[in-house]
Amino acid sequence: MGRSKKKGPYVDLKLLAKVMKQKETGSRDAIKTWARACMIVPEFIGHNFAVHTGHKFTAIFVSEGMVSHKLGEFALTRNYHSHNK
Repeated sequence: MGRSKKKGPYVDLKLLAKVMKQKETGSRDAIKTWARACMIVPEFIGHNFAVHTGHKFTAIFVSEGMVSHKLGEFALTRNYHSHNK
């Protein structure tokens, strides 16, 4: 079930503040975050994120095609190990 249009997209304000600060300083370091439910907004384009998967952090570079998706969609939490033949 989607989020109400009245409420708007869920964007973690602390994460947005970190992105704006990084734009001012020009830093290219990855921003660590646990906010997997945070929606990717156009301000995030061109930034590196380290999204927590429950075990480790997965590096993600945000591009234009990722806008309006959630950060957790690009950080997989399960690893598939194929069966032996």
